[in-house]
Amino acid sequence: MAYPLQSPRARDMALPQKDITSPIVRPDIDWIPSYKVFKERVQRLAALHLNRPTTVPAGWPSKITSERVWSGSDFKSEDDYVVKLSQEDISEIESALLYFKSLDLGFDDVSKSTFPLPALGPKLSEISDIIHTGRGFVVLRGLEPDKYSSTDNILLYLGVTSYIAETRGMQDFDGRMILHIQAVRKESDVAQHGSMPNSPYVNRAQPFHTDLCDVLSLYALGVAAYGGESFLASSAMIYNEIARLRPDVIHVLARDDWPFDEFYKNQYHTRPLLYNFFSGGTNGEEEEEHGPGFQFSRRPLTGAHFSPHHPLVPAMSEVQAEALDMVYFLAKEHALEITLKKGDMQIFNNFAMLHARSSFVDEGEQKRHMLRLWLRNEQKAWKSESEGLDKVGREVYEWEKEEWRREVGTQWDIEASPPELRVDFKRASCA
Repeated sequence: MAYPLQSPRARDMALPQKDITSPIVRPDIDWIPSYKVFKERVQRLAALHLNRPTTVPAGWPSKITSERVWSGSDFKSEDDYVVKLSQEDISEIESALLYFKSLDLGFDDVSKSTFPLPALGPKLSEISDIIHTGRGFVVLRGLEPDKYSSTDNILLYLGVTSYIAETRGMQDFDGRMILHIQAVRKESDVAQHGSMPNSPYVNRAQPFHTDLCDVLSLYALGVAAYGGESFLASSAMIYNEIARLRPDVIHVLARDDWPFDEFYKNQYHTRPLLYNFFSGGTNGEEEEEHGPGFQFSRRPLTGAHFSPHHPLVPAMSEVQAEALDMVYFLAKEHALEITLKKGDMQIFNNFAMLHARSSFVDEGEQKRHMLRLWLRNEQKAWKSESEGLDKVGREVYEWEKEEWRREVGTQWDIEASPPELRVDFKRASCA
């Protein structure tokens, strides 16, 4: 077991251990960026009169035209994207839960065949279409998690989402198939644990990013007293705005020279931030073009106060810093703010949008607690021509083909995810 989630190219980029005599100079860019710094960089680069392309790269669209092009202001109310479960729907979910428990099976065995939803199932299939070929996201509302045990909440969550995207991904190197997103650590814990905790385990805000999955799902077992709002931004809208205003930036985002810090034994890799996606094209299926979408997290690119760069990992360029922050501020401009309620399931296409979270405050019984799943629908999955991105997908979803992954096996945390197990593998987590 040498290099989990590690490409040969990244292994070759392991940095030698040596004294640092000339620290690498990095752009002035933060994990959560400053608009003032961004605008100053835009003006400074414009004054250089660089030879910038005036059209998007060959093979890339000048404009995406589909339902996934939207701005937050397009939604007049939450009724535009919230699907409310009826009492009949909930009764059917509870009946399926009882049936599954009668089979004496484990979490890995939850599927459409072991969690029968004859009436609700077709509706969930339509929701899957919305996620893959429509606007890209849905909020399911109506469940009351306090009615169920911790185990039953996980089981019914797996059962419902199996009708939307049936394959579940492994989320860390300890084999976790589900992650509890909750503030179980404080920033000050660095003295006790030797490292600042990653964002899933504290109440800090998270900037716009994507995860390492196809479809991302969050089940709200609890919500904070204040804050913790979810933000979604259409990657198609962001792409269209950049292509219209600064087509040269599309070239920058699509190049494979972005340095991603692995935060592991001084390693890094390079790849693009922007990809062209399609689905189908196998077994005689007609290929469906979805167009450009993003796959990146800011932390490996910018570092963060809780996760600083290794001093010898290469720096991004000033031009790349401008492009990265342009994506962020366009996402912020066009984002939809969603206030999740207890019992909500927020499910969205990770390639079709960027997501972010505000900071939050827990008080008493009002504590934010999300169950996260990484999902894939094998028939509707978005694909790209990128071997690097395809490799990430194989490692997340086809983990049984990796010997070391099979040895680890799957882990299902019932009450909480222990963040201390992830300290040595920071590159595996998002944001």
